[in-house]
Amino acid sequence: VSCFFFFMLGYWDIHRLAHTIYLLLEYTETPYQEWQCKARPAPNFNQSNWTNEKEKLGLDFPNLNAIMCYIAHKPNMCGETEAEELHVDMLENHLMDLCVVFIMLCYKPDFEKLKTECLEQLPGKLWQLLCFLGSELWFVDDKLTLIFVDFLAYDMLDQHHMFALEKNSAYMHLGCFMKIPVSWCTALWRNKKE
Repeated sequence: VSCFFFFMLGYWDIHRLAHTIYLLLEYTETPYQEWQCKARPAPNFNQSNWTNEKEKLGLDFPNLNAIMCYIAHKPNMCGETEAEELHVDMLENHLMDLCVVFIMLCYKPDFEKLKTECLEQLPGKLWQLLCFLGSELWFVDDKLTLIFVDFLAYDMLDQHHMFALEKNSAYMHLGCFMKIPVSWCTALWRNKKE
């Protein structure tokens, strides 16, 4: 008797953190099915098609970070030593802080003013990551092995690249991952489909 297990990954039809999970699932060759949830249109942007389903899943706290960590633990992509695990935790939380600030920015009414400030601060934030990376290929491990935070870091950098170079359409050929909005339909910046 064989048992076939696969993930069902449901998320809004936007990029955000689920994209990192898709990258991890593909990299680890983990079977999965995708369920994209669409928000109902204006004026109320009803979210009940997801919130009603979420309540039926029997999960205490459906959370993208927890899903990412779960997938990464299976192939040992969370660090091998205590020092590596601490670096993973530190970088994961730093990257999540950057992601949350970026997400919040995209929904602010004074987005255009804040966008200018964000673009002015971006080089300093990128410099911090560059210093942390040093001369290594990956963020945590010098053994040429990927850790899940590498996916999170490069996906976050990709979103910031799209944000800073929105007009550069030549960059948007991302293989099997189509260009999708980064933010929900109520955001002032989303990297909309053409």
